[in-house]
Amino acid sequence: MSTEEIFALFPNLKEQRNSQGTKLSGGEQQMLAIARMLRTGVTMLLLDEPTEGLAPVIVHQISELLMTLKARGMTVLLVEQNFRFASRVADRFYLMEHGKVVSGFPVEELSVHMDELHDVLGV
Repeated sequence: MSTEEIFALFPNLKEQRNSQGTKLSGGEQQMLAIARMLRTGVTMLLLDEPTEGLAPVIVHQISELLMTLKARGMTVLLVEQNFRFASRVADRFYLMEHGKVVSGFPVEELSVHMDELHDVLGV
């Protein structure tokens, strides 16, 4: 992606473009990490708990970003404990318990698996 495309996806980063990365907020640092990956031309993102410790407004921005990237054809593999966030962006779920995949299903079957989700995640 070009710098202009990156700044269109991350207006916060455009505003902070002259700041050192270490001076950015946690959410801005997460956006910068994703932007750096996108700048390399990747076609798949692997994100490990990108919402951890972030303010709800930043979580929402990351959710919107992932939906935009998916609409552009990018594959996103997301490891996330924040079920509300994951349920907004996921196409498919895999539940892990003690390091093992215990279930997998498409988002369309989410309501069918709510008891299972409650047992594993406490949601």
